[in-house]
Amino acid sequence: MKVILLENVGKIGSIGDVIDVKRGFARNFLISKKKALFASKENIKEVEKIKIDLSKKDQEKKKEAKSIHEKIQKKEFIVKKLATENDELYGSVKPTEIAKILNDVENIKINPSLIQPAKEIKTIGNFKVNVNLHPEIQSEISIKVITEDNK
Repeated sequence: MKVILLENVGKIGSIGDVIDVKRGFARNFLISKKKALFASKENIKEVEKIKIDLSKKDQEKKKEAKSIHEKIQKKEFIVKKLATENDELYGSVKPTEIAKILNDVENIKINPSLIQPAKEIKTIGNFKVNVNLHPEIQSEISIKVITEDNK
């Protein structure tokens, strides 16, 4: 299925590109999230007209992502969780919890779907977490998990 991208999508293409993707990916992700339009002749003409505005919006998003990147890059955030005697957590640290900590500590709102731990956080210790702020900007933060009874 041919679609026209309305924003830069990592590893797929940039604004205004007409790409061929699988029907399910186009309908369920690109079109539903307003990242693309079905590639009809009318839509192609329409996108050519609004391409400049889309580029400006993308530059603003990139600028905002850069400022967030500078605030959080290489920082360490502490998570207190209940754990067993052998340092295993009851449950795990999820991206939603990391997003809440970023909001509480740095006052930065980040969608949990943009947060990708390198591996599942199920024990006490230090973990690296990638935050995809923009298709061109990724940050890495550290999550230090400690037991709740530590002072």
